Amino acid sequence: MPAQQIARNLAFVNWTVLASLAVGTLGAVVLLRLWTDATKGYLGFTALCAAAFGALAWISDGALPALAGAGSPITVDPSWDIPRRVLLALLAVGSLVYSVAMFRGARAPLLGIGTLAAGIGTLVAGALTWGGDVLGAAPLAVQLVVLAAATGGVFAGMILGHWYLVTPKLSTGPALALTRGLLWVVAIQVLLFGAWVCFGAGQNLAPFAPLTGSWALFVWLRLLVGLVFPLVVTWAAGQTVRTRSMESATGLLYIAVGAIAAGTILAAGLYFGAGLLV
Repeated sequence: MPAQQIARNLAFVNWTVLASLAVGTLGAVVLLRLWTDATKGYLGFTALCAAAFGALAWISDGALPALAGAGSPITVDPSWDIPRRVLLALLAVGSLVYSVAMFRGARAPLLGIGTLAAGIGTLVAGALTWGGDVLGAAPLAVQLVVLAAATGGVFAGMILGHWYLVTPKLSTGPALALTRGLLWVVAIQVLLFGAWVCFGAGQNLAPFAPLTGSWALFVWLRLLVGLVFPLVVTWAAGQTVRTRSMESATGLLYIAVGAIAAGTILAAGLYFGAGLLV
C-alpha cells in the first residue's frame, strides 16, 4: 500500500524534483558568481541547466492533478496555482537571461538575486498549496527550500567537477565553497529529519512514530540512503578537492547526485503519500 500511494502521487514528486533542481542549481550559480572566481563558461552553462529545469517544472505544473492521490492526507489549495505558475515562469525566463549574462562575463547581481527570489517564492507557494494551514505550510516550505539547496547544489557540484577535468588549472576555490556549502546543507537535512521525526511534523504523530509502521521502510531509506550516505560522500568529495584529486571528487559527486536525488524522491513521496515530513 505505501508504494502504491507514492505511485499515485508521482506528479507531485516529479514537480518537487524538477523545481528543486531549478531553484537549487540557480542558487549555486548566484552564490558562486558573487563569492568565487568560477569561470563564466561554467556559470553560464549551469544557469542554462537551471532554466531548462525551470521550464520542465512549469510544464509539469500545468499537468498537476486537482487532488492528491487516493489515500493521501494532503489537501490542495487551488488559489495558489496561478501565483506558483507565474513565479515558476519568472524563474525559468530569469535563469535563461542570467545564463546569457554569465556567458558574457557580466556579474548581474540584481538579476541573479531577483530570479532566485522568484524560485524561493515558487517553493513557498507550493508549500501554501499543499501544506494545509499556515502551521502546516511553514515547515513544508522549509523542507522544500532545503531539498532544493541539496538537489540543485549537488548537481551544480557535479557539473563543476567536469569543468576541472577539462581545465585542470582552475582555482579550487569554487569547488571547496560548493562542497562545504553542500556538506552544511545535508547536515541541516539530518537535523531537520530528527526534528520532524521527534515532533511528528506533518501528521502530528507521536514522537518517533514514523520510524515504525507501514511507512517505516521508506523513512529509514530516506535517512540512510538519502541523508547519512550523502553526508559521508560529500565530506569525502571535499577532502579530495583539497588535494586536487578532481577525478575522484567528480566521481564522488556523481554518487552524491544519485543518493541525494533518491532522498528527494523519497521525501516528496512520503509527504504526498502519507503526509510525513522527513
